[in-house]
Amino acid sequence: MVQPETTSPGALMAAEIAEQPEAWARLLADGRAAVEDAARQVRRRSPRFVLLVARGTSDHAALYAKYLVEVRLGLPAGLGSPSTMTAYGSRPDLRDVLLIGVSQSGGSPDLVRSLEVGRAQGALTVAVTNSPGSPLDEVAELGIPVLAGPERSVAATKSYTAELLTLYLLVEALRGTEAEPVHRLPDWGAEVLALEPTVAGAATRYRYAQRMVVTGRGYAYPTAREAALKLMETCYLSAHAFSGADLLHGPFAMIDPQVPVLTVAPEGVAGQALAPVHAQLARTGADVLTVGSRAAAAQATVGLALPANIPEALSPILEIVPFQQLALHLARLRGTNPDHPRNLHKVTETH
Repeated sequence: MVQPETTSPGALMAAEIAEQPEAWARLLADGRAAVEDAARQVRRRSPRFVLLVARGTSDHAALYAKYLVEVRLGLPAGLGSPSTMTAYGSRPDLRDVLLIGVSQSGGSPDLVRSLEVGRAQGALTVAVTNSPGSPLDEVAELGIPVLAGPERSVAATKSYTAELLTLYLLVEALRGTEAEPVHRLPDWGAEVLALEPTVAGAATRYRYAQRMVVTGRGYAYPTAREAALKLMETCYLSAHAFSGADLLHGPFAMIDPQVPVLTVAPEGVAGQALAPVHAQLARTGADVLTVGSRAAAAQATVGLALPANIPEALSPILEIVPFQQLALHLARLRGTNPDHPRNLHKVTETH
């Protein structure tokens, strides 16, 4: 592959967004063996609880996995706080727990320490990372590479969706079934990438926005959180992510026609659950950009319709892509470089 010209702002991010269907195809072709091997070993341990630890973008992938585990495996799941085992030095009883660390770099000391402590306290530990051989991968009993390939832009894109797909495949392997046509993801991805001209127009519309609200329900809520993070880190604007259920409480007071609202409303339960939010937004005259089903997109100020009949559990892998494109184009219009946001580095070491 020809490397992009790195002097052009956002060239790396643009290339990595475009590479995502290829990365998914590679993972589907070459990553199954590692997933299946990990699933066999997990099944032998029969965990009764799943705990996930992650930071930043990977924390949103972990939240997606939490929904998958609770809905599809019928097991309770939670997002761990690494600081309880690092800063506070706690040693919880983790027998019968599956502890999954999710990290693009596998280098954050607090995640490494969390898996190290978790393993000593009886958990079965799994590292899901784009960096085989990283400290996180080394300390875990089982490692699953996401095979996204090198990611050079500080703003993570393809590593995030590869994490989502890896976690989806792991849960499906643990179920012993594969209900959705996951092999169609690369083709669907190409269709979603083709929405870029509309996304670029939306970026022009929101060029001078200072605040945004992003919302979704269910499987789409992690997408809302990741979209808000992308806008904050690349465009330096204040983007607030809320579950649609929470937005209708106190946070809705901040909504007015000058605050764009980005909604994630795919086909299925998540989109249906967001209907009351869309109704309330319409009553307030809010400027709404929606990524989701054709019906939901048709009601928005700016609508970005996903391909029809995408299974809801797979939709987060696709629905984040237009938000990545929006962050890229908006950053360029605002004169920032999303490949190298100020004050940020590719690997953030937290303790």
